[in-house]
Amino acid sequence: MDLDLTGRHALVCGASEGIGRAAARELALLGADVTVLARREAALQAVVDALPRGGAQHHRLLAADVTMREALREAVAGLAAEAPVHILVNNTGGPPGGPVLDAGEAAFLDAFGRHLLANHALVQTVAPGMRAAGWGRVVNVVSTSVYEPIAGLGVSNTIRGAVASWAKTLSRELAPGGITVNNVLPGYTDTARIDQILRERSAASGRSREEVLASMLASVPVGRMARPEETGGVIAFLCSPAAAYVTGVSLAVDGGRMQSI
Repeated sequence: MDLDLTGRHALVCGASEGIGRAAARELALLGADVTVLARREAALQAVVDALPRGGAQHHRLLAADVTMREALREAVAGLAAEAPVHILVNNTGGPPGGPVLDAGEAAFLDAFGRHLLANHALVQTVAPGMRAAGWGRVVNVVSTSVYEPIAGLGVSNTIRGAVASWAKTLSRELAPGGITVNNVLPGYTDTARIDQILRERSAASGRSREEVLASMLASVPVGRMARPEETGGVIAFLCSPAAAYVTGVSLAVDGGRMQSI
C-alpha cells in the first residue's frame, strides 16, 4: 500500500491540540512537510518541535485566526507562494451547545463563518497549487451529526450539514484535477471539545460529569472514547496515494455509535 507523502506539503488547521495536532503528526510520519495553523503561536511552536522529521522534511507554523478571513487568505497565500500546499486539513472547534430553537442569528452566522466560509477561503487559496501539481487532498473534520443530529448541539448540527454538502459539491468539481475532497466524522474523542460537551450537559441536566460520560459511552459499542491519533490516522490515510480513488465521502470514526448504515 502506497502511503508515502514525501515531497508533499500539508496545511493542518486547528493543529495546536487534539485531532488537528494528531493529524499533523500522522502526516509527518508519512513523510509530508507539515505546516500547522491555529491562533496560538507558542502552542504551535511546541507542536512543530515535536513533529517527526526524516530526510529533508521541513515543518512550519502559521499563526492565524479563521474568523479573520481576509487576513487568513493573505497568510495562506504567502505560505503557498513559498511552498505550494498539496494537502489541506480543515479543522475548527465546534460551536457552543444548546437547543436549536434557542439559538440566535449571530450564533448561526458565527458558526457558518468559522466553518464553511473559512474552509472555502482556504480551498480557494490553495486549489491553484493543487491543480498545477495535478494532485491534491482536502479533508474536512466535521461531525457524525452529518448523518444523525446530536441532541443539544443545534447550531453545530445545522452548520455541519452545510459543510458536508459543500464538500460533496466541491469533490465533483475538483476531481478532474486529481484532487480529492472527503470528510472525517469523529465520534466521542478524548479532546478539549468533549470536555466542553460534558460540562454543558452536566450543567443542563444536573448530573455529574461522570454520569454524563457513562451515559455517552453506553451508546458506543467499542465502549470508550477515541484517541486523537486514531482519528488522525484516518485523516492521514485519506491524504495518501492509496486513497486516490476515494472522494466525496463522509467517513465516521465513532466506534460504531451511529445506528444508520
